[in-house]
Formats: sequence, structure tokens, C-alpha cells
Amino acid sequence: MKRMAVLTAVALATGCQPAPEGGTTPDTADAPVIAGVFDGSAGRWVDLTHAFSESTVYWPTDTIGFVHEELAYGPTEAGYFYSSYRFESAEHGGTHLDAPIHFAEGRRTADEIPLSDLIGSAAVIDVSERAHPDYLVSVADLEAWESEHGPIPGGAIVLLRTGWDARWSDRAAYLGTALTGPDAVAELRFPGLDPEAARWLVENRDIVALGLDTPSLDSGQSTDYATHVILNSENIAGFENVANLGELPPTGAYVVALPMKIEGGSGGPLRIVAFVPGASGG
Repeated sequence: MKRMAVLTAVALATGCQPAPEGGTTPDTADAPVIAGVFDGSAGRWVDLTHAFSESTVYWPTDTIGFVHEELAYGPTEAGYFYSSYRFESAEHGGTHLDAPIHFAEGRRTADEIPLSDLIGSAAVIDVSERAHPDYLVSVADLEAWESEHGPIPGGAIVLLRTGWDARWSDRAAYLGTALTGPDAVAELRFPGLDPEAARWLVENRDIVALGLDTPSLDSGQSTDYATHVILNSENIAGFENVANLGELPPTGAYVVALPMKIEGGSGGPLRIVAFVPGASGG
């Protein structure tokens, strides 16, 4: 099971070892390893998710955004406090999942993506020092990362850091335009993954998902969304508007990306976190 493989890899990375063989079941032997991941003693967890609110960034054609409506708040007649809300949201806004069916007919919907494709080792490729509004993460960027860190491992989740999450609080700076509606799409400007690099990944590496800290897998000026098409056609999920990638090392971290499980969905809100072994817990 991939989850146990990830936990075992974390154990090796942190120097933890399962209990010796003999007299214990595998579950008992693995218990210290698993506990170290979740109690903070073997590393630290990093939240890679922007909070949802009325200021959350959505694609400019979605003019409603995130709606959080109060249904109840305050003391009840019975004397206890009670609060309840309803929310409304498009699938593709804020930190969210792009299910493969988003740009590839017949591919997996949000509820069909196996956990093994949402949990895995992270390959963090940082181009933030050279990224600009029209930057395309290239094959050369991928090869340069591999020349230093080795091949992207099978089953990895590739995370592209452009530094764009620092602009999150300024919608115009993040999207490249303050416009909304259909006319805004042509004005979008932010980095993305070059379709040639996407093709290189699917032809040469066995990744399960790709995320980045911008509004789209494709750059803002894309008109054919080829990167989406290439990745989604291979059942590779996308994670968009990811936060805090600067807190992760190039290798050694592990990702858990759990979207809302929408039956038949093309995406959905995503809570994505990473575990960094050996770092100070907290």
C-alpha cells in the first residue's frame, strides 16, 4: 500500500526504525514510525493551503467567488452557543484540485482519484528567482533540478515554486489584471508549466500529480491550455493556487492532498499539506 510505503520512507529519512522482528505484528512494529509522523517528533507539517474567504482568488469569469453565509450564530433558547454557515463556491477557485476530467474526456473525476495519487513524495522545483509574469517552467528547469537532485522518482508529486503566492493578497498582481468577466481572460499574466515540459514529464517520468503556486497549470497567456490537456489526458491531477512552497526542501518532503470528494466533479476545494522529516516539530 502506497501510504505505508510513504511512512516507511519517512522513517528511513528521519532515522526511525521499526521494532525488531519477533514477537510483534507488523502493525505493532510500525506503530512508533507512524506515531512520529503524526505527533511531530519525526518532523513538521506545513500547510500549503490558502484559506477560503470572500477575498479568495477565482478565475475572472467567476464573478461570484466564495460565499460564506451565516445561518445561525449565538446563544440558543436552551442556553448553549451554536453557529452554522452555508457556503457557495465554484470547483476551481482558491487552493483547489483539477481532476483529470477537467480537460480530458473520460478521465478520472474528483471522486475517482485514488488516494495513492494524492499522497506521495514531493519534488519541489524552485524557479522563483527567475520567474516573471510570462515565465514558462521548461524542460531545462526540470533537467537542471534532476542534475542536482537525481531523477524525479516514480509516484512523485511535482510542485513548482514560482513565488507567486506572495502576491495572493493583491488580486491584480496575482492574476495580472484587475478586470473580471470574459474580457479579463486575455489580460491574465502569471507563470505556468511549458507544454513541452508537461510532455517531457509524461513521456519520461511517472508522476501522479503536479501542483504550483499560480492560478493555472498553464501560463496566464495560454489560449489552448495544452499543459492541462497533456497532464489530464494521462490521469495526472493538478493542484492550483498552492501556498508556502518556500517552506519545503527540494526533496525529502511528503504531500497529502485531500480535495472535497465531489461525485462526478471536475475539481474542488483542496486542503494540501506536506510533512518535512527531521525538521523541528510543531
